[in-house]
Amino acid sequence: MAKQKQDPNYKVIAENRRARHDYAIEDDLECGIVLTGSEVKSLRQGGANIAESYAAVEDGELWLVNGRIAAYAQAKTWGHEERRKRKLLVSKKEMSRLWNATQRKGMTLVPLVLYFNHKGLAKMKIGIAKGKTHSDKRASAAKQDWNRQKARLMRDRG
Repeated sequence: MAKQKQDPNYKVIAENRRARHDYAIEDDLECGIVLTGSEVKSLRQGGANIAESYAAVEDGELWLVNGRIAAYAQAKTWGHEERRKRKLLVSKKEMSRLWNATQRKGMTLVPLVLYFNHKGLAKMKIGIAKGKTHSDKRASAAKQDWNRQKARLMRDRG
């Protein structure tokens, strides 16, 4: 990962920060995304939001639903629809694993990060997640506070 951050082509476009708070992420997967030309140009300008989106398996294909890519100003006539369903690209083996995971109780597919990889291709990292209850959120917040306090104590001693 450190190599990717130094690479000039690697660029995070959109991140779903709320996902790790609302969901317990069990596993994650990198997948490609099918885009039009105006969508790619808009992403290069940083116009995307995946905070309210989710991924779904429909008819043996993986789709990103409700992901927003802003309109590209220069593509007036041949632009794109901002909130259309976009196809995500994964292997058949991964597709069956994702479908099986979503059939379990409480499991869902949550987009975590949309980025350009070191080759300049748009990729999305999705997580297989289970929704947290209110008490789970309180417990993880308490654990995070304790870890922060522990680090502060260790820093003060040394």
